[in-house]
Amino acid sequence: MIKKISGIIILATSVIFCPILFASSLNLHATHTIYGYITLAIFFLAYALVIAEEKTHFRKSKPVILSAGIIWIIIALLCKSEGLTHAASEAVKPIFLEFSELLLFLLVAMTYVNTMEERNVFAMLRSWLVKKGFSYRQCFWVTGTLAFFISPVADNLTTALLMCAVATAVGAKSPKFVVLACINIVVAANAGGAFSPFGDITTLMVWQKGIIPFEEFFVLFLPAAVNFIVPAIIMTFAVPKAKPPASTKAMSMKKGAKRTIFLFLLTIITAVTFENYLHLPATIGMLTGLGYLMVASYFIKQFEIKKYSSEIEMGKFKAFNIFNKVSKAEWDTLFFFYGVMLSVGGLAVLGYLEFISSIMYEDWGQHMPYGHEATIANITIGFISAIIDNIPVMFAVLTMHPSMSDGQWLLVTLTAGVGGSLLSVGSAAGVALMGQARGVYTFMAHLRWSWAILLGYIASIMVHICINKSLF
Repeated sequence: MIKKISGIIILATSVIFCPILFASSLNLHATHTIYGYITLAIFFLAYALVIAEEKTHFRKSKPVILSAGIIWIIIALLCKSEGLTHAASEAVKPIFLEFSELLLFLLVAMTYVNTMEERNVFAMLRSWLVKKGFSYRQCFWVTGTLAFFISPVADNLTTALLMCAVATAVGAKSPKFVVLACINIVVAANAGGAFSPFGDITTLMVWQKGIIPFEEFFVLFLPAAVNFIVPAIIMTFAVPKAKPPASTKAMSMKKGAKRTIFLFLLTIITAVTFENYLHLPATIGMLTGLGYLMVASYFIKQFEIKKYSSEIEMGKFKAFNIFNKVSKAEWDTLFFFYGVMLSVGGLAVLGYLEFISSIMYEDWGQHMPYGHEATIANITIGFISAIIDNIPVMFAVLTMHPSMSDGQWLLVTLTAGVGGSLLSVGSAAGVALMGQARGVYTFMAHLRWSWAILLGYIASIMVHICINKSLF
């Protein structure tokens, strides 16, 4: 469970704000050369293996790390052949710097989430909800609503796994409820993550790039709520009316749990302050927050050493160690980010993203009304993110950096975030829940309700265009 939650904060995640965009001034215009074709083939082969991970059990980081290395070898050889000896090195360094900041940022976020999990914060919440004895329909709405409001802070993937644990515990004897609850949780978590810089890596990217100011993301609250509520209302009629047996099992938090929650919130505030007011990288704020936790962990450890000294001597108990939480990071996902960022950056250097941008953001918008030239392209981004994970999709859009109004940037942030809900494989939350509720919540089970999710997707776009028209 700890490993799942730590991996979560990454993907999504979790949780807060990292820089992630690189826009290189180097463009080799090699889209129609043998170099370009080979690079594309390598990238798509790697991504095909990523998509097939659930079937092949070939971890997603392996093909993209290899593809990133090969792509930059090709770029370096191409640069050398044109007499640009150091051009490839200068182009890759900013991307690697961005990844390094992302890596450190997410390590801090994961460490906090893993610590809260180990201190029974999530287990207590799960226990409280289960023992309340809600009906299936009440649980459907409770888990969905909590997912929507927790994900803006705790990231959509962490939230989805937590609420799925509740749903599977409540619906142990009702697979139909579990399926509908999981679909609802995925939609709610992705929607909740779309209106907060903390809720999804895609919103984090846009905020960290400085395109949209922190407070402006919250104008997406109503569109995101509509995205969640429309399919939830439709699905609620299919949820069983019965009441599951209540649980009497109690769960309590360990010492230091409340302190960890407080320090996590303080860390978020610190990171925002560093970014918005001190104009320092948010990662430095997060690392400062890690310092908070390290100091607190010392006192937790000393308390447990004194209280459980005899059990520790017999090897039956291990005192709290903050570095154990860091070591449990989901390194596969972190290195997946590395591979994606360098691969997409390589395609940008070769000229592919400029080529795609000119089609989507210029040709498609020629006959659209003023202010809506990019609307079709941004809506299409949402459908693409249902097939390809929204992180590389948003990274590609930011790398293209089309000239758009704030309203359009918010639109693509919304569609990239909630578009992944259309298919179970379209978001980290959906993929994670297929693993957690294996054999019950499946691709086909989700697909049966995609039409309802699509109605919510369309409604959320219409609401955004109507209520935020002054931003276009």
